[in-house]
Amino acid sequence: MKRILFLGGAPTQIPPIRYALKEGHYVITCDYLPDNPGHKLAHEYHNVSTTDKAAVLELATRLKIDGIVAYASDPSAPTAAFVSEKLGLPGNPYASVEILARKDLFRSFLAENGFNVPRSKSFYDMASAGAWLNEIGVPVFVKPVDSSGSKGVTHLQNLEDFESSFAHALAYSREKKVVIEERIVKAGYQVAGDGFVVDGSLVFRCWADEHFDKLCNGLVPIGQTFPTSHADNLLEVAHKETQRLLTLLGMKTGALNFDFVFSEDGKFYFLELGPRNGGCLIPEVIRYSTTVDLIQYTVDAALGLECKELAMKKSQGYWSSYMVHALEEGTFKELWVSDRAKRYIVEQDIQVRPGDKVRKFGGSNDTLGTMILQYPTMGVMLDMIENMEQDIRVITE
Repeated sequence: MKRILFLGGAPTQIPPIRYALKEGHYVITCDYLPDNPGHKLAHEYHNVSTTDKAAVLELATRLKIDGIVAYASDPSAPTAAFVSEKLGLPGNPYASVEILARKDLFRSFLAENGFNVPRSKSFYDMASAGAWLNEIGVPVFVKPVDSSGSKGVTHLQNLEDFESSFAHALAYSREKKVVIEERIVKAGYQVAGDGFVVDGSLVFRCWADEHFDKLCNGLVPIGQTFPTSHADNLLEVAHKETQRLLTLLGMKTGALNFDFVFSEDGKFYFLELGPRNGGCLIPEVIRYSTTVDLIQYTVDAALGLECKELAMKKSQGYWSSYMVHALEEGTFKELWVSDRAKRYIVEQDIQVRPGDKVRKFGGSNDTLGTMILQYPTMGVMLDMIENMEQDIRVITE
């Protein structure tokens, strides 16, 4: 029986916990939210923050763990790398994971190594940030350097809104540092999806088009559609640049979560490369579309088990995740679903009940439920998810 520590027990983090239990491993969870449902499944739960590296290291040492997993969590990924490095467990270099997890460090590393990067600078104080913004002008993105789930991000289009945007980003930053970045004019959809590294090589990746709700928040993903609509020659460029980055960073094993774009002039730009599995049910949809189970490989790799049979498989059919969300603040009354959508829904998990207060969708923490859908054609899929309010709608009162 292997002893494995999971950093977090949120609903999105339950799948690898269930897999580890099925395999007969001894499951330990920790975070500062004792009511998270994953803890009820574990053999042990410890109230320790997943971002407190020293405390998690002490816990892991005392419990003599064999592996550590930060599933679908940007803030926890550096902690997992720190602990695995200190204890000689399977994992990736802590310094490299920290670069990937911090927007300021990531942008600097990309620029220093000849990758395409937007103009970008990071600031602790508003005055310095404002002076640089006056040089480059709007539109720009204002982001915390270290948040996740698009929390604290603003697409700034008017200089008079700068102070509120900076303060908003600062509120979501543990480092209390804000990055200001020019907007890349992209061609086609932003690309999301997950991949997996075995012995330093990107042996698997499955990419999707990422979608946002224009009616409430154009920055927080509401779903991903598989496969991506981008051409194979562009995806080859993305694969080669990803491998070059992984080699430079000395990444060895585990899951990756992608966000990238192609500019109007055909250049490839990383937005983020998360050293962990994606949220938004990305691994679950990949399992449907390719039969590749990245949840299983994540747990196995953390325990040092062989992953050599993992290989590329293309998406079959047309699939998407969908984050159920409210377009306005209010009290939840019901979820209306069209007859068409009912035919396409493969899985759903609605986490809100009549009478619950709901917020207008502004971050991943405002998600009210999740769905996986299968569509008959790519055209139907893209049209539907771009106008999902016509098929799935949260009714408030």
